Amino acid sequence: MKIINTEKAPKAIGPYSQGIISGNQMCLSGQIAIDPATNQFINGTIEQQTAQVLSNIDELLKFAGSSREKVIVCTVYLKNMSDFPVFNEIYGKFFANHKPARVTVEVSALPKNAVIEISVIAEI
Repeated sequence: MKIINTEKAPKAIGPYSQGIISGNQMCLSGQIAIDPATNQFINGTIEQQTAQVLSNIDELLKFAGSSREKVIVCTVYLKNMSDFPVFNEIYGKFFANHKPARVTVEVSALPKNAVIEISVIAEI
């Protein structure tokens, strides 16, 4: 196993890694809207937070030698399911023609009071 650690994605805010590579797969820890340049949380709209989360995921995938097209499954945590249509539109554009498996659940709270968090498993 290899730990993923890149400056192009946010540092972990707790006792975990950005992700782990094992064999030909990678598991990314849940990403919230933290700007990796400042390591500050973006307390914005669902659109802004979703865009930042997907950007963070994209950087982690690239760093590990993977890509959006190799994502197997995403687990999405939304603070409010009423944000689902807006999130879904942005998510759909991000993955374009590739449609990984997905789980989406509503949760009562997320770290830093985020409105969205996404974790990913992908092939390398």
